[in-house]
Amino acid sequence: MNRKLILCAICVGFFLSSAKKAYSQQQLEYTLDQIVARAKSQSPAALRAETQRENRFWQYRLFKSNYNPQLRLGGTIPSYSQSFNNVTQPDGTIEFREVRQNFMDVNLGLEQIISPTGGLLSVNSSTSRFDNFLVTGNSPQTRWSGVPVNIRLEQPIFAFNPFKWDKKIEPLVYEESKREFVEEMEGISRIVSSMFFDYLDAQINLDIARKNLSNFEDIYKIEQGRYNIGTTYEDKLLQVRLQVLQAQQQLAQARLDMEDRSLRLKSYVGLNEATDLVLVAPAEIPIFDVPVDEALDRAYQNRSEALGFDRRRLEGEESVARARGQRFNMNLGASYGYNNAALMWGDIYSNPNTQALVNLNVSVPILDWGRNKARMGQAIANKKLVDYTVDQDIINFEQLIFTKVKNFQMLKDRMEITKLSDEVADKRYEISLQRYQNGNVTITDLNIAQQEKDSNKRAYIQSLRDYWTAYYEMRELTLYDFENKKLLYLPEEVED
Repeated sequence: MNRKLILCAICVGFFLSSAKKAYSQQQLEYTLDQIVARAKSQSPAALRAETQRENRFWQYRLFKSNYNPQLRLGGTIPSYSQSFNNVTQPDGTIEFREVRQNFMDVNLGLEQIISPTGGLLSVNSSTSRFDNFLVTGNSPQTRWSGVPVNIRLEQPIFAFNPFKWDKKIEPLVYEESKREFVEEMEGISRIVSSMFFDYLDAQINLDIARKNLSNFEDIYKIEQGRYNIGTTYEDKLLQVRLQVLQAQQQLAQARLDMEDRSLRLKSYVGLNEATDLVLVAPAEIPIFDVPVDEALDRAYQNRSEALGFDRRRLEGEESVARARGQRFNMNLGASYGYNNAALMWGDIYSNPNTQALVNLNVSVPILDWGRNKARMGQAIANKKLVDYTVDQDIINFEQLIFTKVKNFQMLKDRMEITKLSDEVADKRYEISLQRYQNGNVTITDLNIAQQEKDSNKRAYIQSLRDYWTAYYEMRELTLYDFENKKLLYLPEEVED
């Protein structure tokens, strides 16, 4: 029985050890499209952008709620007091009287902002109750008063109207935020594509270092054989030996670089550090034209920055309107309704009295020593500065698009050249290696062929990195997919 238990324990331990080893050495293969898709859906940067978009959505909903009717309920329930109060008598003396009473009031109001004028219109109803617990004789203990209905209007005149300007600016701010989200996602694509090629470059360098070490070890064996039969000199043998040692150092450095770039990529896209990544270089390169005029049109139509130009000009106009509205204060207040008082709650709604109020408050500075003039001058100067800054930003915006489009076109041509150079250099090295093995090429010529092979391979990977980075940058700058001829942001697809 004990033997069976021991055997089962060994089997379970072996199974768990194998499973742990398999998990720790889990290997995943990713293409560029797969890495980009994962980064846009699961990376911390994507989750942060999604959370920020949600925050801006609720901020916009809060703004819109300001223009909807607000039903409010308020009051004091209860307000009880028990104390001795000093009461001044007609002859000037003071009597101390005990007070034990309670006061309660409840009010219900419906408010609506008048956004074109900045006024506030409300319909209100309120009820109050007073209890005197020390009443004597036939006097009633409880009294009621109330306002069955009252309509109020509070209207600033010639004042700054924040609701009017918010209605112009806040929708632009929200629209900018939605476009910024798409730009951030395309920015994530650009960043992770650069990390992809950083890792791929390290992966290629590691592969090159391994192959070079293997080749130099084979060459060292060949040189040893030639040295043993006297067909080569010791200095050439030592030269190859030194190349073997250098190749070992390069392999160690390549492994360190691979580890560093692997951790950076995994951390960014949210992969387990124990995952063994194998990246596959893009086999096909999308070839398409990006006309400068179309890129500019798409950028103006879709970019949040282009929408921000109009928003910033409006904010400049808003600052001037705010300064103008502070020159003097004039507020109109009007109310009309009914009120009543009774011993019973129901009686306050029987034959109530008319209640009306109209007032106009005015505050005009007679002598302010140029304060209003200075305030207006500052606002107008700031408005001019905003206009000049926006004009310069528009020029920079157009120049950036123009430069990026021209750079993208140049990168397409360079990539084709570096790809062909990589193929030629690789083939030349294979031929040189065969000729060296046959004794028709010197070790110096073989080293030159090997260096050209490595440098052209790295140049091709660099051109791939530059092209794909520019590819995603073009999408980010225009919010348009020139390859598939479609918009990356459609306003009607995003719910408000």
